[in-house]
Amino acid sequence: MKKFMNEFKEFAMRGNVMDMAVGMIIGAAFTAIVTSLVDDLLSPVLGVLVQVDFNDLAVRIGEVDFRYGAFIMAVINFIIVAFALFLIVKGLNKMSSLGRKAEEDTAPSTKICPFCKTEIHIDASRCPNCTSRLD
Repeated sequence: MKKFMNEFKEFAMRGNVMDMAVGMIIGAAFTAIVTSLVDDLLSPVLGVLVQVDFNDLAVRIGEVDFRYGAFIMAVINFIIVAFALFLIVKGLNKMSSLGRKAEEDTAPSTKICPFCKTEIHIDASRCPNCTSRLD
């Protein structure tokens, strides 16, 4: 049983599991923000423009209300979340590519030939000056 508990502890404390947990918590908080944005800001603006409150749109069939207005707002909410995530991922990719480009710029582009001591391109397999084979 002790081995099982140690394995579970190792699994639960791995970096990937902790990163995923943090991501889910951030996602839940982000969802609350986007839901508030849609419900408290965009829905009233759309309601003013079309003179209808989407959340009140419903069709009653028998004893059941089909709230298609709430569905419309859920679709709008999804589009906003997807767009926000797109912008975040695009920004993160841009930032990471800037970091990689800076690393590439600082990498040496030349090396010294060990035989004639002249500067040659880093990818050269033969020195253009003394024609020696390089490693």
